[in-house]
Amino acid sequence: MCLAVPGRVLDIEERDGTRMATVDFGGVVKDVCLEYLPDLQVGEYAIVHVGFALQRLDEESAKQTLELFETLGMLQEEFGDPWEQAAEASGSPLPTAVGDTPQEAQQ
Repeated sequence: MCLAVPGRVLDIEERDGTRMATVDFGGVVKDVCLEYLPDLQVGEYAIVHVGFALQRLDEESAKQTLELFETLGMLQEEFGDPWEQAAEASGSPLPTAVGDTPQEAQQ
């Protein structure tokens, strides 16, 4: 599932002619394109979908939504390790590196 997730802009820069931001999604930090919201500023919140900031959002709404997504496990689903998620879904342990024993992999 792909979610539109609220995030807080940490910094903004231009990269190869495109306005980009580093955005914090409740502890997960990703690069986001700001071309659809050219006036978005550092410290503001936006709804982000597939790497694009789509709509400005007030801080209270953003925090409530992030809290709800976290409670429902949706942030882990959206931003978590896909290998770990697949292993959990199948009921199998996470594979280890070639040559590792299960004890070495846990260290």
